[in-house]
Amino acid sequence: MTLRTGHLGLNVTDLDRSLAFYRDVLGFTPLAEGKEDGRRYAFLGDGDSLVLTLWQQAGQAYDAGRAGLHHLAFEAGSAERVREYETALRAYGVDFAYDGVVAHGEGAASGGIFFHDPDGTRLEISAPTGAEDAPVPHASAPTCGFF
Repeated sequence: MTLRTGHLGLNVTDLDRSLAFYRDVLGFTPLAEGKEDGRRYAFLGDGDSLVLTLWQQAGQAYDAGRAGLHHLAFEAGSAERVREYETALRAYGVDFAYDGVVAHGEGAASGGIFFHDPDGTRLEISAPTGAEDAPVPHASAPTCGFF
């Protein structure tokens, strides 16, 4: 297969609030923003590359019970970097699905943190190694599956 993820787009209820979260807490760089005629949006990147677009057009918060996006996962370079994000997110008052870093599954080296953005969209920041001794929330299902 030759397709790769290009960028991700999220509908948000309040662009200013979401932009502050993704920019100030998660560290994405604003690349462009539009505010004309009630059509508000922001493009965010990791420097020069577009990673995430925010569109202020949602009338209500994320609903995990509806078809569509399950969760959005970001990969950090190391377990230490995941813990740095955890500290920043806790200071911001973010709602976490689990307490601290958890493994992706029984015996997995990979793991991360699972939390919600200001609209309730389910997010994950993980690392490929470093979670060998972390707890596993659900022995019978992948950690990222039901939170």
